[in-house]
Amino acid sequence: MEKLKEKLPYLLINIGIFYLLPTLMKDTGSAMIILLILMPLGCFLTSLAYGVKNSFSWLYPIFVMLIFLPSIFIYYNESAMIYVFAYGFISLLGSFVGDRVFRKI
Repeated sequence: MEKLKEKLPYLLINIGIFYLLPTLMKDTGSAMIILLILMPLGCFLTSLAYGVKNSFSWLYPIFVMLIFLPSIFIYYNESAMIYVFAYGFISLLGSFVGDRVFRKI
């Protein structure tokens, strides 16, 4: 339970990224900018901050993947399923870099 409490603020930010940013979509172009640039950048920066503040955890990217999953059926279609793994990898990379690189400083 304690491990979940340390992840919760970062996961709440990811919820905001995954569920509030898509409300700004007006057309296909803005949807692509949000899905391919803003969401990955927000996910990476949040994961980087998590890695700096806490140690690396395999559970964090899994939670990020699970958080994004329902948004596929709310805002997108099944073709966006690949982004579950993409955002999971981005959060894995961000938390690893935050822990291994920036935490040492």
